[in-house]
Amino acid sequence: MAWTWRFEQADGTEVAPAVTPEEFTTQGDAESWIGEYWRDLLEGGAERVKLSDDTGTELYAMSLREALDA
Repeated sequence: MAWTWRFEQADGTEVAPAVTPEEFTTQGDAESWIGEYWRDLLEGGAERVKLSDDTGTELYAMSLREALDA
């Protein structure tokens, strides 16, 4: 199974990520990657991210801005 991130502005418009993600074979790898690069992604214009599996099922979305404010 593959896991992918979608990167969005605050209004939901898709944006290119400031850091190119690798291919993730586990959900844990995808989550570890976002944990490492979320600040760079936020600085590059992504305000929100969504994680999906290879069937296109969205698992969850989260705000990178809220992570900064936490």
